[in-house]
Amino acid sequence: MSTLKNDLFLKALAGEKVNRPPVWMMRQAGRYLPDFMKLKAKYSFFDRVETPELASEITVMPIHQVGVDAAILFSDILVIPQALEVEVQMVPGKGPYIPNPIRTMEQVQAIPDIDVKDRLSYVYQAIDMTKDALANEVPLIGFAGSPWTILCYMVEGQGSKTFDKAKEFCYSQPEAAHLLLQKITDATIAYLKEKRAHGCDAIQVFDSWGGLLSPNDYETFSLQYIRQIVDALHTEVPVIVFGKGCWFALEQMSQMPVSALGVDWTISPQMAREFTKFNTTLQGNFDPARLLSPIPEIERLAKQMVDDFGTYKYIANLGHGILPNVDADHARAFVNAIKSY
Repeated sequence: MSTLKNDLFLKALAGEKVNRPPVWMMRQAGRYLPDFMKLKAKYSFFDRVETPELASEITVMPIHQVGVDAAILFSDILVIPQALEVEVQMVPGKGPYIPNPIRTMEQVQAIPDIDVKDRLSYVYQAIDMTKDALANEVPLIGFAGSPWTILCYMVEGQGSKTFDKAKEFCYSQPEAAHLLLQKITDATIAYLKEKRAHGCDAIQVFDSWGGLLSPNDYETFSLQYIRQIVDALHTEVPVIVFGKGCWFALEQMSQMPVSALGVDWTISPQMAREFTKFNTTLQGNFDPARLLSPIPEIERLAKQMVDDFGTYKYIANLGHGILPNVDADHARAFVNAIKSY
């Protein structure tokens, strides 16, 4: 049995009855917290990610400052391309940039088989330090991007609203695309297994760009690879899958052995429950921009959200990552509204 002082989150993942829904926020470790901004002014993005002491400090910040029921490791989904020896830069104000994007079968074939245990050792050190710092207060979530989402960046070379180049690569060179997706999947499975070995209590897979695909293409280029990850991990650790804009695939997703599915704010709680046949723990789906509302409105909407999802098999969260311009007091108000439900 868990020795955690607060195991509400793990109970909800296990489908157990809880006295209130657990609450945490995607991207809670970071950009809206004043203490994070101080570190950001001093250290570059990848310095923060690759320095275990800094990553651990940032991970723990929201536990004490906002009061969430789970910690999520401060890291980035693009450590996987880096581990596969694809250069990734983080351009301030612009986001990720890959100087030599993958566009040909030759480039895919040249990606080496890497021991992620060795290449991403700084992540595992950060987990060890974070587990010590958390002192069994709350569970720690480890995460990775979905293979499709990672492919989007590796092929497009930067962020995009449409990822046309990534889609063109998949549709015009499907063989190369599937080989790349499989390489990413294999590395991700090894990476997440190692995260579990170092003490992560749950794993979340972020399919940030899954909603750009049609339902048929979603199965072909994203879901079948997420399924491999879930199948490889679910007996060892609870797995949450969050596909932004992927409401159309909730029914198929709920047939995987997942512990929970994240949903964004573009679907009603009732529809999400119906699509998943009321069997799956759901996580979400407060519009992050709603944290810019006046505090009484945040409190009212947060309560409404729990009313609509119900307290059973439910984890309160945002429908995507917290925005950088959200006041920390507003984030606290959201968390406290759930905790006092």
